[in-house]
Amino acid sequence: MNKWEQMQVFVTAVEQGSFSAAARRLQISPSAVSKLISRLEGRLGTRLLNRTTRSLHLTEVGDAFYRRCGEILAELDEAEAAMTSLGQSPKGILRVNSSPGFASHQLLPVLPDFQRRYPDLTVELQLTGKAVDLVTEGVDVAIRLGELEDTSLVARHLGACSRRVCASPEFIQRYGEPDSPDALMHFNCLRLSTHDSFNLWRFRDNDGVAQQLIRVDGTFITDNVDTLYRYLLAGQGIALLAGFMVSDAIADGRLRPLLRDYQTDSQQVHAVYPHRKFLPAKVRVFVEFLQQQFDQVDWG
Repeated sequence: MNKWEQMQVFVTAVEQGSFSAAARRLQISPSAVSKLISRLEGRLGTRLLNRTTRSLHLTEVGDAFYRRCGEILAELDEAEAAMTSLGQSPKGILRVNSSPGFASHQLLPVLPDFQRRYPDLTVELQLTGKAVDLVTEGVDVAIRLGELEDTSLVARHLGACSRRVCASPEFIQRYGEPDSPDALMHFNCLRLSTHDSFNLWRFRDNDGVAQQLIRVDGTFITDNVDTLYRYLLAGQGIALLAGFMVSDAIADGRLRPLLRDYQTDSQQVHAVYPHRKFLPAKVRVFVEFLQQQFDQVDWG
């Protein structure tokens, strides 16, 4: 058995947690798994695993080798997938991660067209309020709003959107509206529990010079931005939300913009994916589709 197959046995044993489970997965005997890993350790001149009768534990060197093996084997799989997909329609499972708000207001309306173009692709849409580790979670593409912190990812710019302070006409009729950012301290503001920065509202005057940073407070907090949006429509407070979420409701009168003499921050929107030498066809066509769909969209 060559070194690539030894690496595969080692990785499988770690992932399965025992030699016997790895043997069942690989359809070989447990003794064969043990011998192959022993040969691998002999060739490397170091112990990779500490074994007990019931479990396996990576040594420090073993942990580093396991991570590197995973990267190498993934690249081999991607290379094979890239070669076999040439001239073929993308197929398989495309795992997409997005915030609930962007998914509800932007992704879901265009996904049916994407799936009509690529009927052999199954889209698995994961909605989270926090950025996830794409490699660990097996995510192919994620939609990220705001500043990108993970520089190991490849980013494709989709657009930019402003954030707008607004409330329902019913709320304004009952409680009035703030005449300055400082006045927000006297109003019920809707908050998000997953991002503390979401509850720090930054304002500039229309000259873009004077800045204010207001930490808002209120009697409603949630971990889901789309739920916050629905509570806003129900007249339960004031919120600062992306233009792509509130622009239609402002246009038809369900919401009214507030503090129009002040500017708020805009957010950059990116599609991100792990850096790969061989980009899977399913990722390439999806990112290209998003760029085409949102190229002329005004998210202001």
